Amino acid sequence: MALIELINVSKSFKNNPIFTDISVRFEKGYIYGITGNNGSGKSVLFKMICGFIPPDEGSIVIDPDYMELKTKFPKNFGIIIDRPGYDSSKNGFDNLKTLAIIQNLVSDGEIKNAMKIVGLDPNNKQKVKHYSLGMKQKLSLAQAIMENQQVLILDEPFNALDSESVENIRKLLLDYKNNGKTIFITSHNQEDIDLLCDHVLTIDNYKLVKVK
Repeated sequence: MALIELINVSKSFKNNPIFTDISVRFEKGYIYGITGNNGSGKSVLFKMICGFIPPDEGSIVIDPDYMELKTKFPKNFGIIIDRPGYDSSKNGFDNLKTLAIIQNLVSDGEIKNAMKIVGLDPNNKQKVKHYSLGMKQKLSLAQAIMENQQVLILDEPFNALDSESVENIRKLLLDYKNNGKTIFITSHNQEDIDLLCDHVLTIDNYKLVKVK
């Protein structure tokens, strides 16, 4: 079966349609790019896939291997949608440690390694409230990968990153794909979409239209 399948999904907010009767299948092991104008519904799509908001009509079916019993939220998903809320009085490692304790799947060493992978110093005691936008983005990326999640849902993962960091994260995502992970990204930079994505869908007139 597909990793994720949307079947006749519609969604509106205050009678303003976002999606109308969309059906699409996403298979494992690819990088999918979702494009569209600002406000077209890219984040809404990701939130529906992750179970954060329900569709008004239709259904979203996730491969049972990625679902916990008695919950609507998929497991093994690493997610950046909007910017996660962190404790600004703690440093980066302590924030990630607090989140890691929820599922208790990774060691301190694995958390630190995730920080190093995205370009953060795990021994930096600087409080998050003093982080630059780029450092906060890297912290979000570290959170999305630190538990070796097999599906990554990344809404604008390159925001505020310098060019060296962008290249680093691009390479990381391609390596992940080559190792069988499935990745969904949005980006305002067409180059990110062109270089990374196996399949591209754009939101147009409340539909998801395949363009690659």
